Amino acid sequence: MVAEVGDQVVGHIMFSDLSVVTVNGKVAALALAPMAVLPDFQRQGIGSVLVRRGLEVCKDQGYRVVVVVGHPSFYPRFGFSAKLAERLESPYGGEPSHMAMELVPGALNGVTGKVVYSPPFGNCK
Repeated sequence: MVAEVGDQVVGHIMFSDLSVVTVNGKVAALALAPMAVLPDFQRQGIGSVLVRRGLEVCKDQGYRVVVVVGHPSFYPRFGFSAKLAERLESPYGGEPSHMAMELVPGALNGVTGKVVYSPPFGNCK
């Protein structure tokens, strides 16, 4: 998704498929990355609108879990939690920047495993 002001794209957000590999198989999820807003348009709520709308679309499309590695003071306002991600091993670091969100309550109940991003993220295994 993109945010526009006039004819100018001022922000964007992307969600990509990822898997949580568990002892019982794979759990489908999404990675929120990247999300950015041009510096001159930051602190105007554009990033927040992108995240909220993006999560709505993901939920409407039937997705259940979203993972993000991001700023711990920004993403929790949308429901992301480092606590929810405690049992999800991330190749990009841990608390407090590694967070998860359940688009469907309870979607991560009992889920423990390794987060595997698609190859463009640099995590081929």
